[in-house]
Amino acid sequence: MEKVRVNAGRGYDCIIGSGILKNIGEYTAAVKKPCKAFVVSDDTVYPLYGAQVEASLKAAGFETVHYVFKAGENSKNISTLSDILEAMAEAHITRSDLAIALGGGVCGDTAGLAAALYLRGIDFVQIPTTFLAGVDSSVGGKTAVNLNAGKNLMGAFYQPILCICDCKTFDTLPKEVFADGVAESLKYGAIFDEKLFETVASGDFDSENVVKRCIELKADVVEKDERDLGLRQLLNFGHTVGHAIEKLSEFKITHGHAVAIGMVIASYEKPGIRKRIIEGNIKCGLPVSCEFSAHELANAALSDKKRSGDYINLVVPEKLGKCVLKKINVSELENYIEKGLHI
Repeated sequence: MEKVRVNAGRGYDCIIGSGILKNIGEYTAAVKKPCKAFVVSDDTVYPLYGAQVEASLKAAGFETVHYVFKAGENSKNISTLSDILEAMAEAHITRSDLAIALGGGVCGDTAGLAAALYLRGIDFVQIPTTFLAGVDSSVGGKTAVNLNAGKNLMGAFYQPILCICDCKTFDTLPKEVFADGVAESLKYGAIFDEKLFETVASGDFDSENVVKRCIELKADVVEKDERDLGLRQLLNFGHTVGHAIEKLSEFKITHGHAVAIGMVIASYEKPGIRKRIIEGNIKCGLPVSCEFSAHELANAALSDKKRSGDYINLVVPEKLGKCVLKKINVSELENYIEKGLHI
């Protein structure tokens, strides 16, 4: 078992291990006096792990209630958020109680936002069960749901009090879902750590070690820029075009796969780096291109939250292991994407 400290909000630990779901109650009781725990999950994850998590919580003195929604990105919306909030009220959750997000990024983002809004904020714990959520979305306090116009346009910065990542849960993931997390891990390597990139790109790596390293990198960024005003924007490498791809595909192309394509497009000015990203994607079963035109992608990207007036910040690599922000006029975006689409 490993711990990484995130010094944001009140500060919290990320506990990383294998086979540690059975200890959820013990870990949670160490940071929160036993109370009513409102467990939010989806109809894929809850049948796998819900009973074990609730049993552990009860053994530690917590009373549990659960809410289960339909799995998938299409549930990451205001309707699901509203249903969770209503269920919290019906369960008589109070300010001294606790929300727990048990699942992947959709669950963590939506349940986290519900925790931020309910009674103007109650404590919550992240229990990521996908590789992608483990390396990225469960840490850092970004909570959100999607609007029709685009990804994550309604949200709040709201840090958990604890994150518990049992890497054993990755064993139940379909290959393509695990690959979504691989894409985000490649992203962290491309931005900050060439050695991490090469390790993940080889396709032969230890998931616990990769989760720990990605969280260490993200924790350092979040501590310096919790509100995404500068440095933290580097974590969006591949995401501006990636979110557009997700939206245009009606989320048939998943987040990690879309980001993988986005990284290829965003690195076109550095052919050597682009070649290594393409090779890494292919080795790890990730795509390198999409069927959408530059015009379609640019229009979809204009609602991206990284836009500011007539400008948008793109993340581009200088070398493998170092990315920088590039501010361009939105009128230049289509041409930029057009050049990136040609492999």
